[in-house]
Amino acid sequence: MSLPNPLPLLAKAPVVPVVVIESLADAVPLARALVAGGLPLIEITLRTPVALEAVRAVAAEVEGAVAGAGTVIDRAQIEASLEAGARFLVSPGTTPSLADAFTQLDVPVMAGCATASEAMRLAEMGFEVLKFFPAEASGGAAFLKSIAGPLPHLRFCPTGGIGPANVADYLALPNVLAVGGSWVVPQDAIRAGNFEKVRALAAAAAALPRAARLG
Repeated sequence: MSLPNPLPLLAKAPVVPVVVIESLADAVPLARALVAGGLPLIEITLRTPVALEAVRAVAAEVEGAVAGAGTVIDRAQIEASLEAGARFLVSPGTTPSLADAFTQLDVPVMAGCATASEAMRLAEMGFEVLKFFPAEASGGAAFLKSIAGPLPHLRFCPTGGIGPANVADYLALPNVLAVGGSWVVPQDAIRAGNFEKVRALAAAAAALPRAARLG
């Protein structure tokens, strides 16, 4: 089975900001700062009451942004996210029913996994790029390095516990296309309206080198 591949999206930047929007008014200026800094792929997590409206606003109003929905855990959230304009979906883990729903979509999905067995099952269903979550708690860069040999066909976007101190370890791996991270969107900066700080953090993240072949 051939599913929409997230690779072309992940080729846009080495870091996918993992965003929690508490106030809808922050969504557009935050996304504009990320795009200006060179991080156009934006995962807006469905963890707050305004998350879907934030996806809608970014998708409609921010030129250059590729708005996606994260923390997608059921079919209702899939439908709501796509209706809001999400151009990609990300899940923290993948149940059989969620995986089945994902295979019916025409948008890229990064289905979540935390073990080799989970990754293998998703690969059997046609998923080629997976979210590895929670990355640090599940073995980190060492885990991904260790499974590159037996599972050379899989690529990952690890998320969870990744920041300036360890991001280079992940991006140095040939099976890591990009990483997800919240360090580029610190909540204190968002609450203070300091979107210039976000732009600067995004610019630094966008300049990070990565080893994975994206072509």
